[in-house]
Amino acid sequence: MNHRIESWKRALWTALVGVASFHLAFSSQSLSFLLLPYLWSLYELRLLPTRRLAFYSGLGIGFACFGPQLLFFWRIFSVSAVALWLIIAFWIGLFAVVSRECAVRFGSRNAALLAPWLWMGFDYFRGELYFLRFSWFSPGFAFTDTPNASAVFSVGTYGIGWFLMTVVAANSTLSIQRSRRFIWIAIAALALVVNLPKSPSAPPMDSGLVLEVAGVQLEFPSQKEVLAALNALDKKHSNAQLIVLSEYTFDGPVPDEVKRWCKDHGKYLMAGGKDRVGEDFYNTAFVVGPDGEICFKQGKSVPIQFFKDGLPARTLQLWDSPWGKIGVCVCYDLSYRRVVDRLVKLGAAAIVSPMMDLEDWGARQHFLHSWVPPVRAAEYRVPVFRVGSSGISQIVERNGQVVAVAPFPGRKEMIAGKLILGPAGRLPLDHWLGPLAVFVTIVVLLGFCLWRKPPKL
Repeated sequence: MNHRIESWKRALWTALVGVASFHLAFSSQSLSFLLLPYLWSLYELRLLPTRRLAFYSGLGIGFACFGPQLLFFWRIFSVSAVALWLIIAFWIGLFAVVSRECAVRFGSRNAALLAPWLWMGFDYFRGELYFLRFSWFSPGFAFTDTPNASAVFSVGTYGIGWFLMTVVAANSTLSIQRSRRFIWIAIAALALVVNLPKSPSAPPMDSGLVLEVAGVQLEFPSQKEVLAALNALDKKHSNAQLIVLSEYTFDGPVPDEVKRWCKDHGKYLMAGGKDRVGEDFYNTAFVVGPDGEICFKQGKSVPIQFFKDGLPARTLQLWDSPWGKIGVCVCYDLSYRRVVDRLVKLGAAAIVSPMMDLEDWGARQHFLHSWVPPVRAAEYRVPVFRVGSSGISQIVERNGQVVAVAPFPGRKEMIAGKLILGPAGRLPLDHWLGPLAVFVTIVVLLGFCLWRKPPKL
């Protein structure tokens, strides 16, 4: 009985540390270093005496972490939000129970070697590979505003989690006294790194063509409202060469009157609409040239689950613009690394993203989504221009620094600035580490299936 009580106390204490660290880390950039004790708490669950206790402790930590952060799910999905929170939390429980099994079957040191790969394998699979993929809250996102972000994110968002779990796993192989000293030193060092003063903004060193961009936030506007907004935008930012409107600006292709506006004003326009195919459609970003004709279009690669968001795009191509090759990510496509990976492989030198986050979804949803553009810019070393229907619109330099913002709520708010298209982007290290980690995780799970009887503790 006393042993069972001690087990529950350990699980409860570990959960409290993990949940508190997670929420603090995602509340402020200066506290992002607390992702280290969060991951420590998850790996400590391997020490619990039973599989069931390890799994449910991980599931509980995940639910307590993700539920409050994703409270806006309730506004969108109602009671079904609970199931979605549990599905996201499931991967934390799965990591906990598999880590425990590795410790039981392979020993603590071998389990420590596997831990970073298992973490990345589950994290990458959750974010990129299965139907309900959802990449937010991978540990790397907490470091969005880190000084020297382009260097930090050279390993990628998933790579940051791999590195932090490596530190945690290495700590577990030390004696108790050395372990305590090591983890505190690691936390202090990470706190110092993320709180270094930012260097003053300097002009990008890479040479490249300058593209003047502008956008205006409109949510389900009428054609009359679109034309009025374009006239107002042209009056205020007449030097803009490319104007971007949000996803679903139009309920079909770009209307003829809007095309004529582009021809009369000599502007390029990118706007979201529907490219209809029978009774269905592709959620598409159309580009209208200064001659008033459609010169490029790109469908959404990953339509949002549970929404009438169209068919998946048949192809993914770059717009070979007068300023260089531009990748187009329709809304949440920018959240998926496998989509952006393909664009960068094709030679994208910049990314433009028309998106629509409904104003009714609330400030927290808009704020969380605003982490994605600076992370992608820093990972791939490409500038990003994102325009939303109600915010948060952003212009981000290739080093991950946000240089212009249109706020939420912000209907009819304008944003303008420069994109400097230099060389094509680069792929982060976890481009190949992520799939490798998934492979390692699958091998471990298959090994468990083939080797069913673990040795006695």
